[in-house]
Amino acid sequence: MVKIDRQKKNGNEFSIVYGNDNSININIFNNKILMEVVGSFDANLKELEKVSGSKIYFRGNSIAIKGEKNANEKVKDAIEYLIERFKSDKKIDKNDVATALNNEMIKDIKNQSTIQPLEEVIKTPKRSIIPRSKRQKEYVRALKTNQIVISLGPAGTGKTYLAVAIALTMLLEKKVERIILSRPAVEAGERLGFLPGDMKDKIDPYLRPLYDSLYDLLDYDKIQRKIESGSIEIAPLAFMRGRTLKNSFAILDEAQNATETQIKMFLTRIGENSKLVVNGDPSQVDLPNKSQSGLVDSQSILRGIKGISIINFNQQDVMRHPLVTKIVEAYQKNTDDKG
Repeated sequence: MVKIDRQKKNGNEFSIVYGNDNSININIFNNKILMEVVGSFDANLKELEKVSGSKIYFRGNSIAIKGEKNANEKVKDAIEYLIERFKSDKKIDKNDVATALNNEMIKDIKNQSTIQPLEEVIKTPKRSIIPRSKRQKEYVRALKTNQIVISLGPAGTGKTYLAVAIALTMLLEKKVERIILSRPAVEAGERLGFLPGDMKDKIDPYLRPLYDSLYDLLDYDKIQRKIESGSIEIAPLAFMRGRTLKNSFAILDEAQNATETQIKMFLTRIGENSKLVVNGDPSQVDLPNKSQSGLVDSQSILRGIKGISIINFNQQDVMRHPLVTKIVEAYQKNTDDKG
């Protein structure tokens, strides 16, 4: 066996040993890192094993990977990525495991410095968030430096989560006075008056992904207090007309279900010291007439205007379970074939 010394690069935390039979042994000397990488009841290793096809054995402080050469390398890269995630965030979650299995993203990460520039790290009370692909880094920079950001791409690319994280940090740092969360309520035909409850009760079910992001970044009770005080506002897109948003960070989610007129209306609400974000997936249009969606046209209409940034995500930026990427790719191929 040939030992590859990684101590200069990674301190005394782990080493890698290659076998003549394509097997790889990763020895992790820091027990905290080891336990997080392995996961509860070896859950992370089982997930890596299931997706890669390699056999993974865990004993003592050693993780042995056996199988085809390329699959073994993929698992090794994934484990190295998880180690780096723990070093930066002091924990590893399910999204990290899913990202670790994204081969293209891992290549992207390996080609970059392991030291993350401070301006790219989003620090929230519950966790520090690090963008995981080039386009996510571009998106975070755009959110911080531009007044208006439009992002297009499939589910799981972090469009909503990263925007909510930036909005929350700006609110907590008192750079803005409120966060406004909005989306078209297409499923209710925008006729929210016929639904039971007050405005919050009516629109809440349609904004659940935004709530999930908030609760992942700040304690539930604190979020509720900010909603009650008006620091976080829930507003259906139809109710944005006629307003001017000052000292605000407003996010329009699921914008593929907004018409060109509605997107124009939302963008022209911008006021002093405000940021507006428009997110959507052009492949998930729920409008009766799909051609009515104004999201795709907005990028061609607004491209090149100073202060407006447009980010296009693709399947390689998907952070969720590897099957999500495969599903997105399959449907995209089906759409391309029909075209």
